Amino acid sequence: MSPEYTDAAVVCADVSRVYNQRQSRFLGTGADPVTALSDVSLSVSPGEVVGIAGPSGSGKSTLLHLIAGLDSPTDGKITVDGVDVSNLSGRQRTKFRLEHVGLIFQRFYLLPSLSARGNVALPLVEQGVRKRKRRDRAEELLEQVGLGDRMTHRPGKLSGGEQQRVAIARALAADPALIIADEPTGELDTETGNRVLEVLVQDHSERAIVLASHDEETLAKADRVVQLVDGKRVE
Repeated sequence: MSPEYTDAAVVCADVSRVYNQRQSRFLGTGADPVTALSDVSLSVSPGEVVGIAGPSGSGKSTLLHLIAGLDSPTDGKITVDGVDVSNLSGRQRTKFRLEHVGLIFQRFYLLPSLSARGNVALPLVEQGVRKRKRRDRAEELLEQVGLGDRMTHRPGKLSGGEQQRVAIARALAADPALIIADEPTGELDTETGNRVLEVLVQDHSERAIVLASHDEETLAKADRVVQLVDGKRVE
């Protein structure tokens, strides 16, 4: 068993995730379970940026989903900001994410009926922040990611890269203790990607950031990089 890290923002202790494949009329019945992660341990300190690297299928996204409380481990324990998220109910995990975690994933999950500004402000609406304050915060973040002239545009009028920047601004809106980012610059050109990464990592002395990427320049922003291969951590 891995040691306890009393001051860590994130602790994963011997975490495994096994998925049981559903029966398939194409593949037949009795398919073997798939082990996405196997006995992975790591810790992330407040103010630290940790990169997760590895080939496709290595378990990077699965690990991020588990840390974010979007899924539960088959074995092991995950603690975020002092809370054992691996034992929370689905409703409790949703509430915890709203209050403590900012999410940036490859699929943007923007609401098509809202403007860029409305999407960024959404976490603040859920927290009950007053309209003027959440509007100001959303506009500030959109300016930082270079979308000051696109605030009133809905997602359908934005490019993929612009939608990604809106998603990044939304993740920062509530000033969460933890940012989880899966390929945060995947839809961005190099110059815009570097600008957005600077926004992510600036002034984060108390915020932990865990990001997964194939991009070496993105991983270079991390304080250290954890390698995954076939669901296992390798040194």
